[in-house]
Formats: sequence, C-alpha cells, structure tokens
Amino acid sequence: MLLRTLLTLAVMTTGAWAFHENTYAVFELREQLLRLTLNLWELLDQLRYASEPLRQRVHLDMAHIQSEIIDTIAELMRLDSQEHPLSK
Repeated sequence: MLLRTLLTLAVMTTGAWAFHENTYAVFELREQLLRLTLNLWELLDQLRYASEPLRQRVHLDMAHIQSEIIDTIAELMRLDSQEHPLSK
C-alpha cells in the first residue's frame, strides 16, 4: 500500500512538473482568484446590513475586487495561451 502511494505521488509530481511550464504560477493565480471570489461574496453579504455611508465603501471595494478578478483572469488566459499556443 505504501509503495503504491509513493509511486502514485512520484508519477503525479513528475507529470505535473514535466508537462506544464507555469504550473506554480497557475496554481497561485487560481488561489488568488478563489480568494477574490470569496471576498466578493463577503462584500455582497455585507450589503444586507450595512448603513448608507458604509454601503458606498462596500461598493467601492466591490469595484476594486472586480478589477482584480478581471486582471487575474487575463493573466491566467495569458499563461494558458503561452503554454498552449494556437496551431495554424
């Protein structure tokens, strides 16, 4: 059982490292995208009980997070197109 587990781990590590140049960068960007998405949901939840001056601040924070999400997705798409160029 232990040998099978170690062999599986070795194959998965080698496969992930050998086939993708930007594996760690993509992992970090996906983590960032998940964090930003969760933050956006938290801000949406805050709108239910926020007072009017605070609502304006929440809207500004939401706009900032939306721009960060767009930038993160653009970077993920750039890395993907770099890793998998279009063939003619």
